[in-house]
Amino acid sequence: MCLCHPFLYISRMKSLVINPKNNDEFKFLSGLLKKLGVGTSIISREELEDMGMSKLMRDVDRSKKVSRSQILNKLST
Repeated sequence: MCLCHPFLYISRMKSLVINPKNNDEFKFLSGLLKKLGVGTSIISREELEDMGMSKLMRDVDRSKKVSRSQILNKLST
């Protein structure tokens, strides 16, 4: 597993996350994107996990309601 950081490329409200397999691939991709004039940002694993959690939270079904008593009952068990 590569210890290098994934790339994040944002264009017209869309993003592309690239996870290089190793440091050689990381260097190749970063050089290629730079030569192409593509702006990039390097994000940490923690930031990548935060982005995934954010996506999961946006995609959750919010139509179902749970009563307060059900929540308190679940917390007490």
